Formats: sequence, structure tokens, C-alpha cells
Amino acid sequence: MEDQKIVDLYWQRSDLAISETNQKYGRYCHSIAYHICGVDEDAEECVNDTWLRAWNLMPDQRPSALAAFLGRITRNLALDCLKAKNRQKRGGGEALLALDELEECIPGGTRPEQVLEEKELAKAIGSFVSGLPQTEKAIFVLRYFYVAPIGEIAERLQYSQAKIKSSLFRTRKKLRVYLQEEGIC
Repeated sequence: MEDQKIVDLYWQRSDLAISETNQKYGRYCHSIAYHICGVDEDAEECVNDTWLRAWNLMPDQRPSALAAFLGRITRNLALDCLKAKNRQKRGGGEALLALDELEECIPGGTRPEQVLEEKELAKAIGSFVSGLPQTEKAIFVLRYFYVAPIGEIAERLQYSQAKIKSSLFRTRKKLRVYLQEEGIC
């Protein structure tokens, strides 16, 4: 079923929207959640929560890119799940490592204008990533959006882990410079 028809089902509050979404995007969302959580049961819970969150958000929003909309929800839910688990057991994980790697490039803060700054930051990062060569873009997105382990990225793209690590390092340096030039850092 086409995305627009699925969105229309949400707007009509039809239960069919959930089953059609699960059929079309279930594996995609599960993959995102599993890469972050690392546990199949947690990933399933995140996916189910994604459908609920999409159901609740849809009357207020009409996403133009349903896959990106659902992926963002899943990713945020999985990161919340991971943070909650790590608060309990204080263990490190791949997702936290990936986020720590990016922390040196991205400013933080708790000022009232933080929401606006986060939107500007997201737009700037999107612009930066879209300007990267295809291989660098794939490595960056796999690592920092899908939170894929370096070994998996290397295997998937058929490069050495050292090449992946150095590419990520160079891309983060370019991102830091880009954000400074944009006045974000």
C-alpha cells in the first residue's frame, strides 16, 4: 500500500493503518531498534510503541515521508529504552559509544531557545550529510542514525574496520568545521 493511503488510514482512525504500517515498515523499524537496543524483545517493544506514537501523532501531523517519520520515532524510543536500561545497570553499549563520538562535534545546552537550536542543528547536519560523497554518507548514516557497530558497517560495505574508523574520524572533523562555519558551534 502506498504511504499516502496509509497516512489517510491513520487520519480516518482505521485499525487497518497499524497492520498496513507493520506489514510495510515493521522490519525497517525493528532493524533500527535492534541496532540500538541489541535485544530482540526491546526492539519489538519499541516497534509496537512506534505504532502507538504514530497513531497519536498522526491527527496533528501529516508526514510527507512516512519511512523517515516512523524511523525517527523508533530511533528515539530505542534510545530512550537504552538510556533507561543503562541507568539501571550502568553498562556501556554501541549506541552510547556512537553518541559519545558525535558529542565532540555537537553543542549542547538547556537554554529556552534549545528547541530552535536543535532544529537548526538537524537542518545543518542534514545539509552536511547530503553533501558527502556516497561512501562517506553511507558510513556516517549507518553509524550515527542506525547505530550499526563498526564491524557490521565494515562487513556490509566490504571495507576494513580501520578504514571505517578513519572515515568516521575524518567525517566528524569535517562536521565540526562545517558546524563552526555555520555558526552553530
